[in-house]
Amino acid sequence: MPRIFGDNMVLQRNMPIPVWGKSNSRERVEVFFNGQQVKTTADRQGNWKIVLQAEPAGGPYELVVVSDGTSRYKNVLVGEVWVCGGQSNMEWKVSSSKDAAKEIADEKNSLIRHIRVPKEIDSEPQNDIKSGNWQICGNTTVGEFTAVGYSFARKLSEELKIPIGLINASWGGTNIETWMSRDAMEASDEFRAEVDKYPKMTMDSLNAIMVRPVVNRIKQIKGIRITPNAAHFSEIITSDEKWPEMKLPGIWEQHELGELDGVVWFRKTFELPDSLSRQSATVNLLQIEDQEITYINGVQVGSTSEWGIPRRYRISEGVLKSGKNTIAIRITDNGGSGGIRGEASDMVLRFGKNIVPLSGNWKYQVESVKRVSAENLLPSLCFNAIINPITSFAIKGVIWYQGESNVLRAYQYRKAFPLLIADWRRKWQQGNFPFYFVQLSSFNNKGNSNEGCAWAELREAQSMALAMPNTGMCVTTDVGSPNDIHPTDKKTVGERLAAMALHNNYEKPRICSGPVFKSMRQVGEQIELTFEHLGSGLKTTDKYGYIRGFEIAGEDQVFYFAKAEIFGNKILVYSDKVKNPVAVHYGWMGDASECSVFNNEGFPLAPFRTDQWKNVTKDIKYTISVFSE
Repeated sequence: MPRIFGDNMVLQRNMPIPVWGKSNSRERVEVFFNGQQVKTTADRQGNWKIVLQAEPAGGPYELVVVSDGTSRYKNVLVGEVWVCGGQSNMEWKVSSSKDAAKEIADEKNSLIRHIRVPKEIDSEPQNDIKSGNWQICGNTTVGEFTAVGYSFARKLSEELKIPIGLINASWGGTNIETWMSRDAMEASDEFRAEVDKYPKMTMDSLNAIMVRPVVNRIKQIKGIRITPNAAHFSEIITSDEKWPEMKLPGIWEQHELGELDGVVWFRKTFELPDSLSRQSATVNLLQIEDQEITYINGVQVGSTSEWGIPRRYRISEGVLKSGKNTIAIRITDNGGSGGIRGEASDMVLRFGKNIVPLSGNWKYQVESVKRVSAENLLPSLCFNAIINPITSFAIKGVIWYQGESNVLRAYQYRKAFPLLIADWRRKWQQGNFPFYFVQLSSFNNKGNSNEGCAWAELREAQSMALAMPNTGMCVTTDVGSPNDIHPTDKKTVGERLAAMALHNNYEKPRICSGPVFKSMRQVGEQIELTFEHLGSGLKTTDKYGYIRGFEIAGEDQVFYFAKAEIFGNKILVYSDKVKNPVAVHYGWMGDASECSVFNNEGFPLAPFRTDQWKNVTKDIKYTISVFSE
């Protein structure tokens, strides 16, 4: 039986339920579920599939499959099944989110179930996932759930009083092209020529091609010598004088080391006066991607296998010494970025009120090269290993949080995102099922209306996907973190997604969207804006009553921050610097957290522009370079 089936799973209600697997050639197969009994015979290759009649929400039941052996699945519920797809902000766990301790302690809803599809890639579509276990939601398990998915499921379960199943198929740092099938891209005018460049091959052949140039490049760095047996790097007596240096905190892909998945050691020597060496201390190492083991003077002081979690370890008495001390960190990066993220001022040894800074230059050395981050090098690799194996499993819909890795190709996302939605719907063969997605949150101040802003262009491309049927967009500019690409308020995001599902799919009417730009007209030296999805009206959340986030420009295409006033369901925008305005921007920046227009129900106005003057990502296309190295 496929590994998507298991004890504690949720099957989709009110639609036929596919069940499939492998047996001996021509073997007779019987499936039993809640009084249903369906028989079939495997084909010559041993493949078989049956379809159970639709069931209402309920359970627990047993699903039993009898052939040459018996597979018995216990505590099976029937309810609503949602796929949670995307990159790190969907992957982000409850345990790393805002108010995690309270959320975990309070959780008792056993109707919510969660399965984590393992992060795997393959060059050909696979029929099964590598592993997977359905977990019952509770305070010992929910910490590992996708936080956005969990908040979404909890809201649905509270209002519908039925089981909710989450299939977590997410991977941090992934671009959208890896999540689409090859045949969808080959049928697309936008991607066909590029996809046709690479031949079909086994993963072993692909890995060999990818790893070779990475190893050769790393060996060109002065002082690097790849050392498979590197345990002695933790010892204080190890000489690192000739090792290269890197500034930490930092991501090594942004330094000379470059793109590398594998194991890298970092070492730093620091001096302690005798008075501090005899005190208790804590070492703060910020967020490390992905896994790490930390040693001080050869003694292991801590280890964490989760990426993105701040490392804080208490140092036992006797480990630190007066004078010279050495800290060594063994970091394993399994994909995406590798290294340490956070504020340099927080990377310290702490002795009560005294601190010893640890940021700055560190020595580093490579232990091993695993592979390049292959999930993004070629199209379809994640689709083949993660999505294709589950497309026969009946679902209600998809919630999606992705786009950060496509920002530099934001204009092309206008084609890529609708292609993915259509591709998944075609593969599942369930029609236009609900597909709700999260618009990129506030992050950094790179780009603006006059220079152009790739982050804003990606948001715009996401909003264009709303032209597809049965889609919805969750705006999150107000719950982002300008200095962190991983905002921790996932509860608000999940609940906004749930509001759309409850309104559109579950006959629970409510306001489920913020205002959306509709039209503009020039009124003297002002521009009048109208909106859709107003709810019960417009408001500003600024405590002084100001309306923030608007810019205005004339024919010269130079934008200025603008004043704005709300008049009923309209907004007037103007600036003393623009006498003949022709265009307006709202939230056209990476960090749009100051934007203050909402409807009275608390949903933010979606960022927009009324022109198409500057598209800084228009000419940047998806390319496959691995075969040209």
